[in-house]
Amino acid sequence: MTLGLSATSVADDVVGWPEKADLKFGFIKLTDMAPLAIAYEKGYFEEEGLFVTLEAQANWKVLLDRVIDGQLDGAHMLAGQPLGATVGFGTKAHVVTAFTMDLNGNAITVSNSVWDEMKKHVPEKDGKPVHPIQATALKPVVEKIKAEGKPFKMGMVFPVSTHNYELRYWLAAGGLHPGFYAPHKGDTSGQLQADVLLSVTPPPQMPPTLEAGTIHGYCVGEPWNQQAVFKGIGVPVITDHAIRNDIAEKVFGVTNEWAEDHPNTHIRVVKALIRAGKWLDDDNNANRPEAARIISKSNYVGADYEVIANSMTGVFEYEKGDVREEPDYNVFFRYNATYPYYSDAVWYLTQMRRWGQIPDHKSDNWYLETAKKVFKPEIYQKAALSLIAEGKMSAADFPDFATEEGFRSPEHTTFINGISYDGRQPNNYLKQFPIGLKEGDAL
Repeated sequence: MTLGLSATSVADDVVGWPEKADLKFGFIKLTDMAPLAIAYEKGYFEEEGLFVTLEAQANWKVLLDRVIDGQLDGAHMLAGQPLGATVGFGTKAHVVTAFTMDLNGNAITVSNSVWDEMKKHVPEKDGKPVHPIQATALKPVVEKIKAEGKPFKMGMVFPVSTHNYELRYWLAAGGLHPGFYAPHKGDTSGQLQADVLLSVTPPPQMPPTLEAGTIHGYCVGEPWNQQAVFKGIGVPVITDHAIRNDIAEKVFGVTNEWAEDHPNTHIRVVKALIRAGKWLDDDNNANRPEAARIISKSNYVGADYEVIANSMTGVFEYEKGDVREEPDYNVFFRYNATYPYYSDAVWYLTQMRRWGQIPDHKSDNWYLETAKKVFKPEIYQKAALSLIAEGKMSAADFPDFATEEGFRSPEHTTFINGISYDGRQPNNYLKQFPIGLKEGDAL
């Protein structure tokens, strides 16, 4: 054999031979692409009989389009991308995921001038701002700029990105309207009735766009918030862990057709990624410095090791010198992070409805049925059981598959405005928001 693995490691496995061994996966230059890099660098893909090429993509739209048209076998995706495509917001295609790549990992950064004004409205303790910082501190800054006849602009990475929904959640919790979408009327700007105008900016372009003054702030993953601190051009004001914690951030996505045509390959890819996720969180993040060095290479994220390590190793720098412990800033395995929970999918769908990307009221059952079309824990379970059978992992590493129903407890995820979320009752969840669409609302 020339696969670099023993003859028994594939032949004796409960999972059949891969239908396709040569694979090309896409990613965006963000630290949370790390499971792909680690699965490659540590030989986990090869141990599954897979020869993988990893290729950086220009932006999220190009990445999604290349998965859909078959140029890529799969990719590191925003958790909302498979859902948005499947419900037909933007590109229409049935895309699925059987693996959550990480939880958390984003922050909101504002320009130095905006922060200078915000600080006047943020309480201090021992000479430092008290965190988490609410968007109520931003509201007078926005109102002042609007009174001068200028728009207040912020960047996010994609219309169905976590970053868009987190930024909107934070703004709305502070009384700032982030705008509605009206795709049924041909308006996909997301700026209807907006106090703050949100627009798409590719992650690596966030710092230079902020520095140029084109936007006043942004929500993005790492290393692009810490880059603003290192360059002295902006200040991160809140992490998404403080906005809403432990809901899927990125996922590994493939088309449903690809998954049906390559079931064994798919399971083997998930097996390798599960092992990578565990390695990243093992021994209280002991492997993170090595991971940061790996992904700092130009063929992965291509940012300075010090910038990447700032968040990857469990700390986060806000203002220059204000370094705080953030052990769960990036979560790759603990809290059953890799399991594709239906409740995570439903949360994204509620935000699509809240802001008009889903223009019509939907029943609670619709949310669950749609989640099950896209998130595939049954595939994840096959991968996990195979790893357990091989002795590479233990049952304690995973949810109890005999009882797991795919919904995190409402107590697990906390939100900055104190609103609770039960994935089984999405419409009751939506009713709690003073800003946003709910049953009976239409644009």
